[in-house]
Amino acid sequence: MATDRRHIDVRGISVEVVRKDIRNLHVGVYPPNGRVRVAAPHRLDDDAVRLAVISRLAWIRRRRGEFEGQERQSRREFVTGESHYFEGRRYRLDVIEHEGPPAVRLLNNTTMILRVRPDTGRDARETVLRQWYRHRLRDRLPALVAKWGPRVGVVVNDVRIRRMKTRWGSCNADAGRIWLNLELARKAATCLEYILVHEMVHFLERRHDERFHELMDGLMPQWRLHREELNRAPLAHEDWRY
Repeated sequence: MATDRRHIDVRGISVEVVRKDIRNLHVGVYPPNGRVRVAAPHRLDDDAVRLAVISRLAWIRRRRGEFEGQERQSRREFVTGESHYFEGRRYRLDVIEHEGPPAVRLLNNTTMILRVRPDTGRDARETVLRQWYRHRLRDRLPALVAKWGPRVGVVVNDVRIRRMKTRWGSCNADAGRIWLNLELARKAATCLEYILVHEMVHFLERRHDERFHELMDGLMPQWRLHREELNRAPLAHEDWRY
């Protein structure tokens, strides 16, 4: 698919314009700082894109305001006393140095214990916790795929986890493959389920059009509430590059 990427200014807002072999224009506003991105067909010139953005300025400014108002975690140092999230719950981190292999476990729904060797640095501690998130997220996927695949009416051949900067998920419908953002391990279970179903529905309808919304409404009537919950959840510091 041929793409062309550039930036234009629309009433003081920097807008990234990505032209693709698509039929319809799409405007998105992305966390953490409200970056505005437009995916547009090659046939639309800058003036047409600018008019489309102007027509959506009220919505764009509202979304950017929501991101600015979100709770945002400071840069994590992975030391005792910090707050870390798992499945939407906030935990107090307790770092324990020992001579055995690194490990993470939860205690009484309040404490996240991180065991590391003495003199383990910040980045290595982060790696241990990130790997634990990845394993826990992966453990939850088979049951969810088995539950939702037949309901949506699609076959999911592969679900992969990776760190993403601007998306909670993506998919390749032709290959039956879904990618999920590692950050979903920190969010509530309903958020993970919503994103997984969202990507499955894209196997049937690639655009966020009326048919897509109808399919989501039929499969998961509360999906808009789950989306709002996901957007309300505390944002990680920008140094957590998801």
